[in-house]
Amino acid sequence: MSVIDRTADGERGGAAPSVVVLGATGFVGRHLCAAFAAAGWAVTGVARGTPAVPPPYRTVALDLVRAAPERITRLLAECGAQVVVNAAGAVWGVGEDEMALANTVLVRRLVAAVAALPDRPRLVQLGSVHEYGPGPRRGITEDTPARPVTPYGRSKLAGGLAVLEAARAGRVDGLVLRVSNVSGPGTDPVSLLGRVARHLTAASPGALRLAPLLAHRDFVDVRDVADAVLAAAGSPATGRVVNIGGGRAVPVRDLVTRLTELAGRGTEIVEAPAPGGRPPEAEWQRMDIGLARTLLGWRPRRSLDDSLRDLLAEARTAARLRPVVQCRSSRPGHHGRDG
Repeated sequence: MSVIDRTADGERGGAAPSVVVLGATGFVGRHLCAAFAAAGWAVTGVARGTPAVPPPYRTVALDLVRAAPERITRLLAECGAQVVVNAAGAVWGVGEDEMALANTVLVRRLVAAVAALPDRPRLVQLGSVHEYGPGPRRGITEDTPARPVTPYGRSKLAGGLAVLEAARAGRVDGLVLRVSNVSGPGTDPVSLLGRVARHLTAASPGALRLAPLLAHRDFVDVRDVADAVLAAAGSPATGRVVNIGGGRAVPVRDLVTRLTELAGRGTEIVEAPAPGGRPPEAEWQRMDIGLARTLLGWRPRRSLDDSLRDLLAEARTAARLRPVVQCRSSRPGHHGRDG
């Protein structure tokens, strides 16, 4: 029985379809949980810690990096999972070993856990454009050879291949969404756009020093990513890679300039190479998203301006709350992707 059939059966029986989102407290994971909940799904969010403010869906605290496949299988069975979305992983501020654990080993354990279930759920793995490495100017299609040049890209590719190989062997019902650079409300403050937004919403921002903004990159709003995952949850396609992005190469310098314009502040941007620094990973990056339209019926709906405005709005809110959080809590924050 396909995931579509199981979902329809659940709806006819009066029970909401069930989804388990791994990495539920991260930037993308929070939006995924909200989108599934708004669409009427019974959501279980899984992350290492619990949110400071309880969300309107079930949450489970579990260190997925160290959890055995049997523990993950029990959790999925208890939730009656019809769809499992893996938005967990590591990208910012960690070494290669931790990236390998979070982006490769975890996924292999997840595949084993899903394969052990008698009624296998649909598995949606969130991959990354960085699995491709530097892209051709004509655009990155799903047939573009994957030649990652960073530890992050290599670890994400290895995790995605684990899902694809298992799906093509008939052990799981899964697919991989390779997602471009994600923007929108809640963007990680360690990322380029998050760092710029945080600087622009500070009380007295001075000059902002950045590495040379030479790259052209593909950006997609986080809420459009959530829409794509919802579409993938019901798609009959399995064992496939599908690109999810904005579909155009955006000059990063123009994007930073636009952020400053939308913030209404004349902040000086200083571009200076770090001593011994490496050039950007992908000088030119544009995702071909034609297959997403064909297989998923998906296309991005939010403009880049809307995405940047909402990023700034949430950054302003965070700036107002930041002193309160620092006074009330002595625990160090965690800004990893999976919360």
